Amino acid sequence: MSETQDPGQLTVLIAGGSSAAGIATARALADAGHRVLSVGSDADRICAAVAGIPGATGLVCNLADPTSVEELAARVHREFGPIDGLVHLVGGWRGGKGIAGQSDEDWDFLHRNVITTLRNSTRTFYPDLAASPAGRLAIVSSTTVTRPTAGNANYAAVKAAAEAWVQAVADGFATDESQAAAVVLAVKALVDEGMRAAAPERKFPGFTDVELLAEEICDLFTQPAAGLNGIRKIL
Repeated sequence: MSETQDPGQLTVLIAGGSSAAGIATARALADAGHRVLSVGSDADRICAAVAGIPGATGLVCNLADPTSVEELAARVHREFGPIDGLVHLVGGWRGGKGIAGQSDEDWDFLHRNVITTLRNSTRTFYPDLAASPAGRLAIVSSTTVTRPTAGNANYAAVKAAAEAWVQAVADGFATDESQAAAVVLAVKALVDEGMRAAAPERKFPGFTDVELLAEEICDLFTQPAAGLNGIRKIL
């Protein structure tokens, strides 16, 4: 995509903001001049995540609870106005040994963290995104969706469901003739400086750097929605 545009200052909400990817994305968006609302379930962790990032505010919410998300939206609208972007980075990984080793406990964990949080946040903030001239929804998915294995069946199935949900949101944006776009960014896995420091001998083949992911997310707001809505980009 060669065409770019300057969206001006936007308000972007990051779900899962205390993760390494959330911190990198908050910093990149703030550096681009946007107002960042970084959301996490732990007050201490989310405060630490936004410390030192001008233009970023930490907010606490249990995104798996619909009532809590509605309360978050009310606060956001009251203090910051409508949002222009929702970056969903809530997740986690659970694996097992073969199909029989895919436990209900792991399934419930992944379903709650990945799907439930995504459904709650997108349903609540959909009107904001659809009304914004630069509305963007982005999730980070996994390349294992296209080639799942028996050992990651729970994880791949939940990620596939998340991608299907985003495609449905994209259809909603198109049907509403809005200027919003919903995008899937698929990675093998993410790597950050902390992981490299902990295992300096490891090469992390095929992994995507969180800084690269952050740049890709920032770029979504400078590209026309028509070329983005519904795409699945592999990083």
